[in-house]
Amino acid sequence: MTTVRDTLEIGILVYPGAQMAAVHGITDLLAVANRMSVELGAQERPLLRVTHWCEAEGGGLAVNFDTHPQGVHQPRAIIIPPSLTQAPVPELLERFCGDLRQWHREGALLVSVCVGVFFIAASGLLDGRPATTHWNFAQSLAERFPQVRVETHLPLLDDGDIITSAGLMAWTELGLNLVERFLGATLATETARFLAVERVQVGPRAGSVFSPCLDHGDEAILKVQHWLQGSGAKDVSLEGMAGHAGLEERTFLRRFRRATGLKPTEYCQQVRVGRACRMLEFTNRNIEQIAWGVGYQDPGAFRKVFHKVTGLAPSDYRKRFAAPSV
Repeated sequence: MTTVRDTLEIGILVYPGAQMAAVHGITDLLAVANRMSVELGAQERPLLRVTHWCEAEGGGLAVNFDTHPQGVHQPRAIIIPPSLTQAPVPELLERFCGDLRQWHREGALLVSVCVGVFFIAASGLLDGRPATTHWNFAQSLAERFPQVRVETHLPLLDDGDIITSAGLMAWTELGLNLVERFLGATLATETARFLAVERVQVGPRAGSVFSPCLDHGDEAILKVQHWLQGSGAKDVSLEGMAGHAGLEERTFLRRFRRATGLKPTEYCQQVRVGRACRMLEFTNRNIEQIAWGVGYQDPGAFRKVFHKVTGLAPSDYRKRFAAPSV
């Protein structure tokens, strides 16, 4: 008896001028991940359903490619590929802002490669948040969207509900990152092995990647999650989170834990520690500066929380994972 596998939809935004090598390359990479999943007998894992979203003649977006057609579309991630030409012009960016905001509001992970970040930035979803892009477009991104914190030293920046990547060919590592997030590290490793692709990050995984649950369907809680990711969970309180959700505190606590699997305090710790990990990996700031930067007034309390989340002291984490230039 053949078991019908669940599917998990990953959409690719095919805008005018998009690099089609990336579009088809990501599609093929995810197909290989599905093949590895079948060969390894990972029946409990969903198959990755890849859809291509293009502008329709009558307006709006429509799917013109679907690896597992089944009617209803609910992307868990939307990938904005790079372009071979230049940074997208404002008129092009504006055409997709509403769709990106809607996908994000519904819990989709937004993912960009190279200049794809301009589309997310134009939607306002990166205001006050960090992002990376190709070094050749970093100044343009910063000038056109001054509220975005551009961090070009990072090849890939996973900020929970938005992932941005720098290089024109970063779609390979980004695709493997998504395979790891949705199907697990083993399938990501086997996919990379089959494709003879060397992962950017070798050895033990750094602890800076927090992958929050975004597909639970509770709009009030998702609204708070996006707020926490955007603010870095600094200076937040239970009262403030419940108010942002429009819920009574006890109701908020119950629904937040049911949706995310974490208490609000635990979730905030994950967000803050994730930011701290990135600073330890890519900056020379001392531990006290990093503690203050992510919202802890007491460096001792920060060290305890950091060890609880990562299993390492901040200084040991830096020794193990810091970029060579730090």
